[in-house]
Amino acid sequence: MTSRRILLGVTGGIAAYKSAELVRLLKKAGHEVEVVMSESAERFVTPVTFQALSGNAVFTSVWDPRTDNAMGHIELSRRADVFLIAPATADMLFKIAHGACDDLISTLAAARTCPLVVAPAMNKQMWQNPANQRNVAQLIADGVQVFGPAAGEQACGEVGDGRMLEPEDIVDLLDGVFTEKRLAGQTVLMTAGPTFEPIDPVRGITNISSGKMGYALARACRDAGADVVLVSGPTALPPPVGVRTIPVTTALEMHEAVLAEVGRCSVFIGVAAVADYRVVNRAEHKIKKEGHEAPVIELVENPDILAFVANLPNAPFCVGFAAESQNLLEFADAKRRRKKVPLLVANLAQQAMGSDVNDVVLLDDAGTYPLPAADKREVAHAIVRHLAARLAARR
Repeated sequence: MTSRRILLGVTGGIAAYKSAELVRLLKKAGHEVEVVMSESAERFVTPVTFQALSGNAVFTSVWDPRTDNAMGHIELSRRADVFLIAPATADMLFKIAHGACDDLISTLAAARTCPLVVAPAMNKQMWQNPANQRNVAQLIADGVQVFGPAAGEQACGEVGDGRMLEPEDIVDLLDGVFTEKRLAGQTVLMTAGPTFEPIDPVRGITNISSGKMGYALARACRDAGADVVLVSGPTALPPPVGVRTIPVTTALEMHEAVLAEVGRCSVFIGVAAVADYRVVNRAEHKIKKEGHEAPVIELVENPDILAFVANLPNAPFCVGFAAESQNLLEFADAKRRRKKVPLLVANLAQQAMGSDVNDVVLLDDAGTYPLPAADKREVAHAIVRHLAARLAARR
């Protein structure tokens, strides 16, 4: 993520404790952070905490004389790339939606020239309150981006919508604030990760796919404005925030999940390393080796999910992945033509699988497009740019 100047507004709620970790993560990612606090926020976390974490003075009053001409409500927002309010209380959402300017944060929101993002945090009844929902709808109509809220256990002991997103999720979503919405209006269905084909209750056939490329691409599509559905095999990765994730284990389960969703998508991206075969004679109990000969495992071919989708009537625009160990371009292009896929991403398995870096070549009817080796998140955004150009050319 490019280094940004982030103005963080902290309002009065118990979730303010999360904002301290948010500042730490933003600084760790290389961003410059300035913090402004409401009067009630100071009852939960002190300005000293945020000053220590951000390395900058903290502002709490519109009357603070430290900025030029004592106009902090102008200067602070004008030098920021984004104004993020986290947590954003119901009261603050009301103020911004109605143009109120009765404290530093609401005045900054009115005077800003940068994008405004709010991360709501409140009790579930407060979140569901019709007046609050009207305010949120007005903010969205005004171009304010709303991160969350999440569902879960709340400080009051109740469970439901209203929790502020976790700091890691907010940092993840911030990249999308500055990303061109090349895929706006598109619904992207993706597969990612490995599949696992059981031999017995404790053993199975799988591969070393980590899911990192697929998850990075899901985030890149989300950041580009697409509605993303991710069908994921077993990985150690947290589901991408803002992406509907469907967990599966076997290739047949992945095929069924794709079949249930494909009718609603305009783009299908098959990143998953799907097992080509499954075990026919799966053992009901663990196979014991003591006193037994080596078991004979009978295999049958799994459905080819990418080819299935690409050959549907009114098929979505399909993007395939090819992980080869040799003759990369020859084998990848043969796969693309055989499966009738308009765009294919090729990489060497020994370099890509499990790594944080990828070195890929894009193949379509017009030719080949090698991308420089880079972090998988950067590669994912490059793939999205090429995909968006291909989609635009079809119109």
